[in-house]
Amino acid sequence: MDVVAEGANDASDAAVADKVENLDFSFLPNSLTAQCQSLIESYHELHGYTCLPDILWKARLGPFIETHREFRLLLRKASTTRSAKKSNQGFVRIATTLLSLEILASSFAGWSAIYPQAASRAQAILKRTARSPNTPLMEFYLYPPKYISSAAIATLAPPASRQASEAELYRSSAPQLAGEKMALNYVNAIQHPRDGKLHHPAAASSA
Repeated sequence: MDVVAEGANDASDAAVADKVENLDFSFLPNSLTAQCQSLIESYHELHGYTCLPDILWKARLGPFIETHREFRLLLRKASTTRSAKKSNQGFVRIATTLLSLEILASSFAGWSAIYPQAASRAQAILKRTARSPNTPLMEFYLYPPKYISSAAIATLAPPASRQASEAELYRSSAPQLAGEKMALNYVNAIQHPRDGKLHHPAAASSA
C-alpha cells in the first residue's frame, strides 16, 4: 500500500508540475505589473541588482521559477548573457510577475476587490505551488524593517479610473492595518525620491 500511495503522490506532483510549467500570467493587470516593476527597479537602482537572484532564491522561489517554462527561459538567458542590463531585465521580469501575483492574491491596497477574478486565479496559483510563506517578495519589498518614511501617498494603489467607480469595493476590502500603511509609505519613498535623486528611506525618516 505504501508503494501505491507513493505512486499516487508522484503522479499528483507530476500533474502539479505540468500545470505550473504552463501557467499563463497574462491575467495580471498591466497597471499592477507596471507599478511593481517600477518599485523593484527603484529599489535595485539604490541597492544594486546583484542581490536580486539571491532574494528570489532565499525566498524559496527557485523551484517555482525553474518549473515554469517562461521563467526557466528568462533565468537561462539572464544567467548566461554577457550584458548586465539584459541579465538585470530578466531577473526583474521574473520578480515583477511574482510580486504582482502575491499582491493580487492578497488584500493589499484593494487590488483583489477591483480584480476579483484575477485575484482568485492568483490565489489558486499560490495554493497550488504550496509556497510558504506565500508572499515572500511582499515581505521583502513592502515591509522592510527600519525603512519607514513619513510620506502619505500610496503609490501601489489601483488606477484612479477604477477607484472612482469601485470605491465601495475598496473600502470594504482594504485592511486597516498600520503595517500596510507603512508599507505603502515606504513604496512612495522609494519611487518618489527628493531632488530627483534616490534616497534611502531610513535617512528620510530620521531626518
